[in-house]
Amino acid sequence: MKLTDNVLRSFRVAKVFRENSDKINCFDFSSNGETIISSSDDDSLVLYDCQEGKPKRTLYSKKYGVDLIRYTHAANTVVYSSNKIDDTIRYLSLHDNKYIRYFPGHNKRVTSLSMSPVDDTFISGSLDKTIRLWDLRSPNCQGLMHLQGKPVCSFDPEGLIFAAGINSEMVKLYDLRSFDKGPFATFKLQYDRTCEWTGLKFSNDGKLILVSTNGGALRLLDAFKGAVLHSFGGYNNSKGVTLEASFTPDSQFVMIGSEDGKIHVWNAESGMKVALLDGKHTGPVTCLQFNPKFMTFASACSNMAFWLPTIDD
Repeated sequence: MKLTDNVLRSFRVAKVFRENSDKINCFDFSSNGETIISSSDDDSLVLYDCQEGKPKRTLYSKKYGVDLIRYTHAANTVVYSSNKIDDTIRYLSLHDNKYIRYFPGHNKRVTSLSMSPVDDTFISGSLDKTIRLWDLRSPNCQGLMHLQGKPVCSFDPEGLIFAAGINSEMVKLYDLRSFDKGPFATFKLQYDRTCEWTGLKFSNDGKLILVSTNGGALRLLDAFKGAVLHSFGGYNNSKGVTLEASFTPDSQFVMIGSEDGKIHVWNAESGMKVALLDGKHTGPVTCLQFNPKFMTFASACSNMAFWLPTIDD
């Protein structure tokens, strides 16, 4: 089944889960699309089965809190940042709920965490104005970049380069093997003092970069030339909330939630809005991602919603 405007417009909430007492701050699908794991401000990690459409288990990180949760390539393991006590990144086995390794180094809150799509490398960006490069097999930082401002960062889909958005005004591209030589490309964008950048994602085809903000606009960039192809607005975000924006797996559409619980979808090529979906969320839709393998997506406030199309175009 192919994603089209009509199929997207037909999506409806199939299931709502109320497992959390506070907002879900992040979630991540497994690469096979079969499970999703969420982290919440209530210090819990909830694992859901996407095929059966139900929660499987709940784990807690009461002491350190949990944010920016990411699956690694090893089955049943995740990395996440702490939002209490310290700013260490933790590597957890879900199988026996034991920490495999800690990654200390950042001394302010971690705001970006991106797992390499191809190996055990991951990168983290922090309010301490650094990006750190890590390997899951070692607690020691493998690379450190001092920047001129607060960063957001992400790997490209091939794991060869990573992008850093710095000070909410420029995107720098680095070759992973020679990042210490500096960026091979820098794109300066018009600075918008009304908002800060909160995230950066590549499309699966590697051609586009999506910059999300805590304001009322997203920017879509050409990943090779840095030109702003589209600015997407018209969704509610008056309180400066971090709303996750995502591509669909086919790189054709861009989607974001809003503070009024609705989901907005645009065509990435034309820039036209193609759908406005009502998730009946009770709070801002802080998390939103399409399943990498199946025709479903998830959105979250303090509740988690699974969506399914109601037509098969």
